[in-house]
Parts: sequence; C-alpha cells; structure tokens
Amino acid sequence: MKLFDVLLPSRCAVCGAGGDQLCAACRERLARLGPPLCDRCGCPTAWPVSRCRECSGRRLAFASARAAVAYDDEVRRLVRAWKERGQRRIAADAAAVVAETLAPPRVEALTFVPADRARGLERGHQPAQRLARELGLRWELPVLSLLRRTRPVPRQRGQTLVDRRRNVAGAFAPARAAPRAVGLVDDVYTSGSTVAAAASALRKAGARRVDVITFARVVR
Repeated sequence: MKLFDVLLPSRCAVCGAGGDQLCAACRERLARLGPPLCDRCGCPTAWPVSRCRECSGRRLAFASARAAVAYDDEVRRLVRAWKERGQRRIAADAAAVVAETLAPPRVEALTFVPADRARGLERGHQPAQRLARELGLRWELPVLSLLRRTRPVPRQRGQTLVDRRRNVAGAFAPARAAPRAVGLVDDVYTSGSTVAAAASALRKAGARRVDVITFARVVR
C-alpha cells in the first residue's frame, strides 16, 4: 500500500464506501446504454431510427455519437469527482466501462476535445485527454492532439440548446492534419454542441469521418 493511500484513503465517488474510487457495486449499477438507439447521435429510442427528434434538422459534422452510460445522479457524482475534485484515476474506470460497453470505433486514431485553458489550469488535468489515452491503450489506437481552442467559452451548464451551439461556434481549430477516420473523445455528451463544433474543425483538418465516443450522455 502506498503512503498516499494511507494518509488519504480512497472512497467511492458515488456511494462513499472505502476502497476503489468506483466500487464494484456502483459500477454494476451504472445505467449502460444499449439498442435501440438513434443511428446518428446515439440517443435511446423506442425503435431504431436514422435520426431522432434530438438531432433531426441539425447539421452535425460527426457521423455517429455513442456513450457508455446515461448521465443520471450517480454518474453526475462520479463525473464531478473526476473533473472537479481531482480524482484523476476515475478516467481509467470510465475507459474500462466504455470499452466493455461500446465496440471499438473503426478509425485510424483517437483525439479529444481540448479543455478550456483556464479550466484546465484550475483542475490541473484534462479529463477528455486522459480518457482518450486510456481508451487508446485498450483499443490499441494512437491518440493524437488534433485540435486547439480558439477562444475561451462560457460554461455550458444551464444554457439553452440554442445558446450552447452559439457559445461553441468556431471555438475549435485544427492543430495539425487529421487522419481520414477519427474517433473524437469527450467525457459527457449533453446537447452535442461541443462535439459537433470540434468535429467540424476535424473535418477542416482533413477527416472524412468523425465518430464521437463519450463516457456518459444526457438522456432527455
């Protein structure tokens, strides 16, 4: 046992039990997302559809989006501990859940949604980048830094769908040329606005197909 674990023993971010940061019982209770789903955005549906009400009529630069679990109260606590409370090792748990739930994407490489600079400095880490690296190890895919932020973006929390799209419009630019098929990794899919804007920048960088992979997604 490491000295750090003795001084600051780990507790489950969901239930508070001593031990792993995501205990086996809470991991088992995660609401995994499975078919039927919207073929485009991955939203759970009553039957398979090519476009659901959530993404119909929207110009989306990504070909598909898939998430492992629904963003319910338990997952919200887990993600908050991971992103805001510095429990970085949760990224490995999240990646394991994603790899168990989703088929590996048929892509040449993975990339990630880059964090806002100020929030990245505040947190001391980039959750999406760390998740992408963990998934790269499991899926044996290279992880490339393909995007950069062009400007600070107001927090999306509490914004309407229209405001979310406006906030992130043009917020990303290519950092280098992209492979033809890319997997874009983020922690949570809320409205799809952030990943759509990031995917648009990847298309400008040369990607012909962008598939979005997230740990969780909001289900309306």
